[in-house]
Amino acid sequence: MSMINGFSPADAERLDEQERCLIERRERLLGPAYRLFYERPLHTVRGEGVWLYDAQGRRYLDAYNNVASVGHCHPRVVEAICTQAAHLNTHTRYLQEGILDYAEQLLATFSAGLDRVMFTCTGSEANDLALRIARHFTGGEGVIITRFAYHGVTGDISELSPSLGNGITLPAHARTVRAPDAYRLGAENVAATFAADVRAAIADLRAHGIKPAALLLDGIFASDGVFADPAGFLAEAVAAARAEGLLYIADEVQSGFARTGSTMWGFQRHAVQPDIVTLGKPMGNGQPIAGVVARAEVIESFGRSVRYFNTFGGNPVSCAAAKAVLDIIQEEGLQQRSAELGGYLLQGLRRLAERHELIGDVRGAGMFFGIELVSDRETKEPAPLATRRIVNDLRERGVLISAAGPRENILKIRPLLAFEKEHADLMLEALDQALGAGTY
Repeated sequence: MSMINGFSPADAERLDEQERCLIERRERLLGPAYRLFYERPLHTVRGEGVWLYDAQGRRYLDAYNNVASVGHCHPRVVEAICTQAAHLNTHTRYLQEGILDYAEQLLATFSAGLDRVMFTCTGSEANDLALRIARHFTGGEGVIITRFAYHGVTGDISELSPSLGNGITLPAHARTVRAPDAYRLGAENVAATFAADVRAAIADLRAHGIKPAALLLDGIFASDGVFADPAGFLAEAVAAARAEGLLYIADEVQSGFARTGSTMWGFQRHAVQPDIVTLGKPMGNGQPIAGVVARAEVIESFGRSVRYFNTFGGNPVSCAAAKAVLDIIQEEGLQQRSAELGGYLLQGLRRLAERHELIGDVRGAGMFFGIELVSDRETKEPAPLATRRIVNDLRERGVLISAAGPRENILKIRPLLAFEKEHADLMLEALDQALGAGTY
């Protein structure tokens, strides 16, 4: 039997006929650029709360999805979408109260100074727009990112997303810096090392005649391997960039909306104030909406010279969904739950590290974790094959996570904010079993 979508013949034998047909149709209709999770892909047909259900009715604990973060098909979000869709759904060139009500509520979650918002449909679009604004404001072109960053899929932004694969060529106006990896650099060295790398990147851009425009950083460095600590390590690098005239763009597409627990936004853990913040993924709990929040002078400089229009960005239905998400986070205390339950999970994961030599490091903030798997704790040699086996083993046990990092040896875990303690315990038990199930 030939390989199906990259799966071995042995893997293919495990798929039932319906799944094989779906994979073949997917390849034929969508092409090879799309990817599927897991060696035995999951055919989802329904979601409810923290659970996804497959075509056979089996449920899976969703410990990865950062889109439906307040819970799959949350009834308040569903009701908001349906109610608004039944009344009006059009673009932003008409006066509407909904977009303004949501804008006020959203901006109230930021500190003073970040007081303007522009809406897009996706995080990719938000980062693309943020970069345009930064370049217009500074008159520069150069951008600094981390070595395995992911910021989106538009033309300009995909070039600044090396995690998309070897087909991505870094443009001449971009420079990369090492991820702030406390596991390998040492927590005491992270801030100074990261700042030194940023200064060196700025100097290199200038040496090649490129005026720098922006320092673009994911607030949790998710694709690089999830680096959250020590809190505050970003401040020196941001100050260094600002001193050279760069704007700091905080990419909160993955780390925002209470994901990091103690703060609403990931950058707030580092006591820094961005010039521009980009939002996406969980903003509408599945309804497409994203945005750019920025200082007034930055956006107004752009807006005076460039008209901005996005047909679907900020439409009434998406704004209704997004407002429902903010209401749920605030009224159900999900930021506090993210902090408290995240702390409980972090302790549980560290107890697993005491039992399983495969775990080299456990890190994270709120409900966002990275578990680095290594074949040798002394050398810290990555264990990507073991990581892949664990991810797929957990899928068979009914728990969904993924992997991250340049070597794909870091378990990337993002439980839904709707998790309760019982769900955390189920996840920890399944991971303990998966880690103990074989020789890795």
